Amino acid sequence: MNRREFVSSSLGIGLPISSGVLWNVPPQTPAGVTRFVRFRQAHGTAFGILEGKEIHEIRGDLFGSYQVTSKRHRLAAATLLCPIQPPKILGIGFNYPLEIGKRRPPDHPEMFYKPISAVQNPGDPIVWPEGATRVAYESEMVVVIGKTCRKVSIQDAPSYIFGVTCGNDVSEREWQEGENHDLQWWRGKGCDTFAPFGPVISRGLDYNNLKLEGRLNGKTVQQASTSQMIYSSAVQVSFVSQYLTLVPGDIIYTGTPGATGLLRPGDVFEVELEGVGVLRNPVVAA
Repeated sequence: MNRREFVSSSLGIGLPISSGVLWNVPPQTPAGVTRFVRFRQAHGTAFGILEGKEIHEIRGDLFGSYQVTSKRHRLAAATLLCPIQPPKILGIGFNYPLEIGKRRPPDHPEMFYKPISAVQNPGDPIVWPEGATRVAYESEMVVVIGKTCRKVSIQDAPSYIFGVTCGNDVSEREWQEGENHDLQWWRGKGCDTFAPFGPVISRGLDYNNLKLEGRLNGKTVQQASTSQMIYSSAVQVSFVSQYLTLVPGDIIYTGTPGATGLLRPGDVFEVELEGVGVLRNPVVAA
């Protein structure tokens, strides 16, 4: 079996997007790791803990006190949604040596905002906006904040991280950096559907040493380890918290490795993060 056949069979390329998403997550949960999902099934939307091919529904505060109920759902019968609805979305630029090349690394984390209206579910389409000419992919680890965070140290910052998930920081390069670029990145980073993330939040991994891979139509186009980040997730959380309060559910796209490329309608892009799973989104025209 060649790589394309393996990707197609193991990740579900060709399956209807609305079908079960067994192809999105590893079959087994690593020891010491909890995987949280938000899912939709016949009776509504709920949070749950994913164990193998079964979701154990939970009730209560995901970031505080919750209880595992007796309700069980087959993963194949559920649709995984973006695992939370974030109050804020931040991102960082130029955070991998492969991305900055020979340029001088930034003196501090270079952060930006993405609007919450840009959120997109796993499996749902990235929509090519009207007037866009250069829509790019960016494979990233996404950090999820678990408790209110204000002016924390780098040493304490990891305790404020609830877990991590996969993300694609979709960007329109012409609006972001072209000859007639916008003053701010409101369009370049913030169009509707430009912030897909999921399918699970994994808690208990070593966030500083995870394999990250991006695939365009089954071909690997980005590959790195989060250990290569210039500014670790803890540094990013600490830095942001000096200037604004992070609250439970806020997310941070922690940077993309290496060169990025362009998407076209009809493409399928996947972000795979070790211990988390695969975020898969097709691209469609507006």
